[in-house]
Amino acid sequence: MKSTVEQLSPTRVKLNVEVPFEELSGDFDRAYQTLAQQIRIPGFRPGKAPAKIIEARVGRDTVLEQVVNDALPGKYSEALAESEVNAISQPEIELGDLVYGEPLTFSAVVDTRPEITLPDFASLSVEVDPIEVSDADVEEELETLRQRFGTLAGVDRGVQNGDFVSLDLSATVNGEAVPDAATEGLSHEVGNGDLIDGLDEAITGLKAGESTEFTTTLIAGEHAGAEAVVSATVQSVKERELPELDEEFVQMASEFDTVDELREDLRRQASEAKKYEQAGSIRDAVLDQLLEEVEFPLPEKVVEDEVEATQHQLVHALGHDDEQVNRFLEAQGKTREEWDAEAKETAEKSVRTQLLLDAIADAAETEVDQNELTQQIIMQAQRYGMPPQEFIQQLQNANQIGALYADVRRNKALASVIGDVTVKDTNGEVIDTETFFGTPDAEGEDAQADDAEDEQA
Repeated sequence: MKSTVEQLSPTRVKLNVEVPFEELSGDFDRAYQTLAQQIRIPGFRPGKAPAKIIEARVGRDTVLEQVVNDALPGKYSEALAESEVNAISQPEIELGDLVYGEPLTFSAVVDTRPEITLPDFASLSVEVDPIEVSDADVEEELETLRQRFGTLAGVDRGVQNGDFVSLDLSATVNGEAVPDAATEGLSHEVGNGDLIDGLDEAITGLKAGESTEFTTTLIAGEHAGAEAVVSATVQSVKERELPELDEEFVQMASEFDTVDELREDLRRQASEAKKYEQAGSIRDAVLDQLLEEVEFPLPEKVVEDEVEATQHQLVHALGHDDEQVNRFLEAQGKTREEWDAEAKETAEKSVRTQLLLDAIADAAETEVDQNELTQQIIMQAQRYGMPPQEFIQQLQNANQIGALYADVRRNKALASVIGDVTVKDTNGEVIDTETFFGTPDAEGEDAQADDAEDEQA
């Protein structure tokens, strides 16, 4: 087999491949075996008809087409390896003329990984907010704890912010009822903004049994993006009554005896939570700094595929109805052009991030062991509220195990870089990142230790 590479752009090549006809002999044997099982020829048991009889029955061109279809993926992969082309997109394959006895020729246009020159990570520096726990933070945690032990009591007054109400809702679009928007006895906390836009303002001041109407824009369902008239009836109004903040409450709600002890523990918890928030800020700041420092061309087809995948989610949710998509975008205050531009910008950043972290992982020879992959699966399963085995099954069905592995490897590569970067808070204090991200050479030391154990074994 012969293959040549034609560079179309810094991230796109065209492979021209020629496969001698003789190299397809094994593929012809397999094709005849497959066809012999599929067709019934009088006088021959299934799978026993000779090649010439099969060829006479179905035609030589049919056999040749099946041979090419079966052989093409393998020959393409072989050409990639032979040409050392690092492909990252699905190929656009064009077949030459198929002539029995003549070489098989085809071309494959494919995107490739760009050349990425990594900076000296030790020369980079980032700045994040310091960890500061205020008295207000502690009091907020105390209030949250009291709310957990609060009780709801009915009130004979108009709805106020923070009340809990039971609602009957219905909606019409152009005078026609919207079945998906009708509900009875819906529980809602006024002020949290998790229901229909404009609802909280409309029902504020209403007493139990009173109704109102208001106009809003629907954001989901068959009428997403359409203007609707919503009717709301308040069935009940309740307010939360909080327990007194005293020693009796503290002893009931915690392991502590006094309010001061509880406050001190909540301060400690808030400090730990802010440390994790700071770790996330450090990670984002380092990644942003890397993206700013490192320039490289993006594979256009990969970006296009990412845009299409992102937009497809919304289009699919709206039933592939262009009119509904336009109404939804109008409700969001966006034009189709603005939506396309935002999707492209997001896709470009996503692809750039993946390629950069892959380059860092390759340079550091970053590997992910089974335990690391398992831990990530467990964490994501918990996030989605699913048993790990069920989550794994869904990943396998969607062919996403490889994508999850790649994400874990990228995160690990980024963590290995952070130890080299100078990190300070806005007060000028240097932050020790080892607690969250480890030391830059820890992975290498672990690998050496594993090798030593293997040698001893």
